[in-house]
Amino acid sequence: MSAKMGIGMESFEEIREIGAYYVDKTELIFDLLENNTRNSKVTLFTRPRRFGKTLTMTMLQSFFDVRRDSREAFAGLAVAGHEEFCARWMNQYPTIFLSLKGVNGLDFDSAYDMLKAVIAEVCQAHLYLEKSDKVLPADLEIFRRLISKQGSISDVRKSLQVLTSMLHAEYGKKAILLIDEYDVPLAKASERDLEREDFYPQMLDVIRGLFDNAMKTNEHLELAVLTGCLRISKESIFTGMNNFACYSILDTEFSEYFGFTEAEVREILRAIGSEESYEKVKQWYDGYIFGKSHVFCPWDVICYLATLQNDREARPKNYWRNTSGNGILLTFVARSDFDVSDKFETLLNGGTIRQRVYDELTYDSLHESEENLWSLLLMTGYVTKVRPGDEGDEVELRLPNREIGNLFADTVVKHFKESLDTTVQKELLEALWNGEEERASELMTDILFTTISYHDYHENYYHAFLTGLLTGMGYAVKSNQENGLGRTDIDIREKKKRRAMIIEAKKSASAEDMEKDALAGVKQIAAREYLKGFEGYRSVLGYGVAFYRKMALVKKLC
Repeated sequence: MSAKMGIGMESFEEIREIGAYYVDKTELIFDLLENNTRNSKVTLFTRPRRFGKTLTMTMLQSFFDVRRDSREAFAGLAVAGHEEFCARWMNQYPTIFLSLKGVNGLDFDSAYDMLKAVIAEVCQAHLYLEKSDKVLPADLEIFRRLISKQGSISDVRKSLQVLTSMLHAEYGKKAILLIDEYDVPLAKASERDLEREDFYPQMLDVIRGLFDNAMKTNEHLELAVLTGCLRISKESIFTGMNNFACYSILDTEFSEYFGFTEAEVREILRAIGSEESYEKVKQWYDGYIFGKSHVFCPWDVICYLATLQNDREARPKNYWRNTSGNGILLTFVARSDFDVSDKFETLLNGGTIRQRVYDELTYDSLHESEENLWSLLLMTGYVTKVRPGDEGDEVELRLPNREIGNLFADTVVKHFKESLDTTVQKELLEALWNGEEERASELMTDILFTTISYHDYHENYYHAFLTGLLTGMGYAVKSNQENGLGRTDIDIREKKKRRAMIIEAKKSASAEDMEKDALAGVKQIAAREYLKGFEGYRSVLGYGVAFYRKMALVKKLC
């Protein structure tokens, strides 16, 4: 059994046309218009990347657009069961689709040029309006300037309002506006604003004007739907927009429409004949809680199941690692003005933390407080709520799954390697070469206290810690090297000075056991004759090192 997986496909119509597997989320349309308790004219959905926002928006475009016939595309799907509703709404309204995903640049001018290009493309999609005798001449003049990318900044701010006005005049119906990734221009400007302080305020001014004209008091607008990663505060961008409703990952309404539910994942696995893979998929890609819904990351599931169809023994892997935006983790770990190392350790070891979070932020203030950064990690999918019913500003958080746990661990290791003071490393090596047990114990403990430990302090963690600490210092470092009557944990050799050392690492159950365990490592070196086979070396040292949490004790073989 097999099913075509549309990896990377974001067009609803394309997926339906080629017969790729589609998880039916079309009931969202009915709920949005018929069961929306807030009865809002402008709706914003915020979700992490890779959770199907663009696919949802192209689905809405296909459903509403008066210039299409989407009956075949929606045949057999949930929304098609609402026949009277579909008669009123399907392909009945002029529709504008605008994606701001690509609006980026090194400075405001280059990003603004990209914005003008995107708006020109949207106008180009409605070029037929240029020949209409129904549109206002003043609107047509602005429209032509926008298409040629010659519009003023005032034209750009008014562009969506002008286009809705033209569509209203042409069709006699108000327009529907769909804006995908609405916050990308501000997110990118915020990243660059550290270098160019005027970038973010200028971009904010343009985007605020664009949205105000299009959605605040626009008599030509039927409804608008926006998607993005973060809810930018109303005071920043949606000022005075009283007909506005936002649904973030903390809200219960619409929570099941972004991401795959357990039932949906099991159904896909049945479709490809791999029901036995459910637990693996769950361990790696489940764990997110949106509102009160438990969901899997759809991007990861589709990527893995496509691989699984070609190789039934394929193991899950980290698909987020190769996507953009992971720099936020490194930014968080690298902050020196607040210490999150204990919280990171707790999360990496499968624990939970209780943290104050907010779902309404501004990009220019994200880094102002620890609470804002934890809120950003929650909204972008790097942490998730522990319990669906956990509400209020303070919630319990955890890492959602193994994939994100690995991503956290990799980021921590990277930061450790980049920030470690090599002077301390050199001092530690010199203390070991000189046989200074107490000094080596002290320095090794100091380094442990500056790192974030994970894997719950398993012995293999300490082994990896030592290997990483000693590698790259000009020595030949080997792990699990065959020596004497067994395999040594760590073998270090310096041929220039003809000296070497063997280290056996032990994990202790308590601080009181450390000396006993370190000496056990020393005895193992002697009993298994690890120091043999170093012909030509002037000195060969042996050390037993015992670890208990963030403490190290070094003992030398006499």
